[in-house]
Amino acid sequence: MDQPLIVLVGQTAVGKTSLSLQLAQALNGEIISADSRLFYRGMDIGTAKPTADEQTMVPHHLIDLCTPDETITLGEYQRRAYQTIELVLANGRLPILVGGTGQYVKAVVEGWGIPEVPPHPRLRAALAQLPGPELARWLAVLDPEAAEKHDPRNLRRVIRALEVTLLAGRPISELQRKHPPPYRICQIGLKRPREALYARIDRRVDQMMASGLLAELERLRGWGYGRALPSMSGLGYRQLWAYLDGEMSLAEAVERIKFETHRFARHQANWFQADDPAITWFEMQEGVETAVLAHVRQWLNEGQSGNGHSTKPL
Repeated sequence: MDQPLIVLVGQTAVGKTSLSLQLAQALNGEIISADSRLFYRGMDIGTAKPTADEQTMVPHHLIDLCTPDETITLGEYQRRAYQTIELVLANGRLPILVGGTGQYVKAVVEGWGIPEVPPHPRLRAALAQLPGPELARWLAVLDPEAAEKHDPRNLRRVIRALEVTLLAGRPISELQRKHPPPYRICQIGLKRPREALYARIDRRVDQMMASGLLAELERLRGWGYGRALPSMSGLGYRQLWAYLDGEMSLAEAVERIKFETHRFARHQANWFQADDPAITWFEMQEGVETAVLAHVRQWLNEGQSGNGHSTKPL
């Protein structure tokens, strides 16, 4: 448990990228992305992907993993993240997990059990023919723990629980148990007042448009990537598709991007709670970089003195 992992979280546009670069440069670190939107090659502007210069300054990992018509499952991401953390540590450097996709961060930090059972269309179709109470009764028989967790009215989740249990031959609740990874973890949260965050989001959207977000989408469309792809449902792309298909004006699409990004930021806050004792929060204000760096240095020194092993990669 003496190997260190720094985790930097916060809402979109709060300032994670800039601060992570400073931390990595000061602490001999490498950045591991925990942002699901950064997986896709060719989708750079709309995802606020670190620039080529930023990626040259500090090694970045788990960016540009696939084309827009491919998918990376949560389980695959978790495996890659653990492999990358081990590689960074083996090279004597400090891994810094950075991102705002709460599901991906927590899957790594908490060691979620993620059943590797692909969808089975025929089984799903058969289960879907049964009435809801019958499905709930079967789940209660096969996996009482899962039955307690799942709302019986949410038939999609009940069917998935039955599907996994039947195909794996083990209860889904057993497969989903958490196994925390063998790291000392320092979680840092960055925050801003809501109105200040919204203003930053709006400025960033304007900058994305000025930098060629619409041209980026038109290029992707020209390469044959369609509107129905999951990758194209991301903020910015979804709204500009509506403009390209004549469903709204460009001005309306831009305002929609801003509005829906505000809503997304509120949703992110549900993943990273201000009262979570595992996260040390810092307000993004003058001098925050110095305060965060001092906090991390102290944490690293405590780990070094506490176990007799060097965990301070300076």
